Amino acid sequence: MTDETRLRRLLGGEHMAWLLARVRRRLELGRPVTGTVTLAGASQEQRRALERLLGRRAGTGASLTVSLDEVDAVVRASGTAPDGLAAAVGVLLGPVVDRAAAEAREAAAWSTACAPLDELLDRRPELTAWRTWLDATGMLRRVASTPADATPLVEALARVLDALPSTGLALGRLAAAATGDAHALDDGRPLSTLSLAAVRVLAGAAPGGDGSAFERRAAWAAVGVHRDELSSSVLCAGLPGGTATTVGRMVALAREAGEPCVLTLRQLGRDRPDLGAGGLVRLCENPIVVACAADELGPGCPPLVCLSGHPSSAGLRLLSVLVSDGARLAYHGDFDWGGIRIANALRERFAWTPWRFDASAYRSALGSVTGGPLTGRPVDATWDPDLRAALEEHRVHLQEELVLPDLIADLEPTS
Repeated sequence: MTDETRLRRLLGGEHMAWLLARVRRRLELGRPVTGTVTLAGASQEQRRALERLLGRRAGTGASLTVSLDEVDAVVRASGTAPDGLAAAVGVLLGPVVDRAAAEAREAAAWSTACAPLDELLDRRPELTAWRTWLDATGMLRRVASTPADATPLVEALARVLDALPSTGLALGRLAAAATGDAHALDDGRPLSTLSLAAVRVLAGAAPGGDGSAFERRAAWAAVGVHRDELSSSVLCAGLPGGTATTVGRMVALAREAGEPCVLTLRQLGRDRPDLGAGGLVRLCENPIVVACAADELGPGCPPLVCLSGHPSSAGLRLLSVLVSDGARLAYHGDFDWGGIRIANALRERFAWTPWRFDASAYRSALGSVTGGPLTGRPVDATWDPDLRAALEEHRVHLQEELVLPDLIADLEPTS
């Protein structure tokens, strides 16, 4: 039986602490308490403490080398710890955790937690790039700190991805079906972070994405998932419409009245609407353009769509319908770095020509309007290599509203 009081007199004290710490570290790593340990720059007090323990001189060099087997024999022979040095360290410093064994148990627990992903990859090899990214970034462990936390998350993740691609499913319904929580796939939630990376890969993109609202909506839309059928909407005016569908009749009535029309994703996604726009359709970034066009042109306003910054799922759906009907798109936005980024992203999905939205138009507008200071990180305009240089030269931000007269003039029926 261990005599703790005598053991503390034998091995305790600050001058023997280094030796106990070395032994504890070996035990934590699963290594045997044998061989020697060396303390460089040992003090005289540390040397004397070891000599008292061993009953002999401990050398005269600058370093102090100790045989753990000899210390173990002394501890056993003293009767203070019959089970030896390893047991003595447990008594003096508290229970020792075998870190190697603990790490092996944790690795096994993580492997078990990730098993549904391995099974998913067997079914869906197209997700290999996503799984590689997941492992390389450690993203799962960043959003779930323990295997216990990761297990339900991974199971829900597999259910989400097994449901994709979809022919048309609301994000909230997908989340509710996979987890019982309709908000589990909301931006910033762990399941959303992991799922969205996989969705990007399914859509043919890199798992990281650029993180913009437009990019997230577009990624989900590419696999048939929309964020919200009713709150996702798009503003338009002047679309001819038709008589074959409810939406077609709504659009036709709005044009006849000279009023703008707001279409939801639900309306655009149920039955293919007959919008009757097979010619030029102009696109703008700000609703004020549509409002002014309706005020000044009324029923004579030609087809005009406002994307309100980054296009919504409804906006993307409307453009898809228009393009498939043979429409040609012309785009105008704000002359700033954000406006260029929006236009670049849109151009990756749809071909469009600039509508007073190039370097020449920018320089021309500077002669008649006064904008604000241009701030932000520069970016190239994919449709006009000269536009970035013009913005960097003049450092003036021109909002779309500043060139309204020119835009409305272009929309005049006689233009």
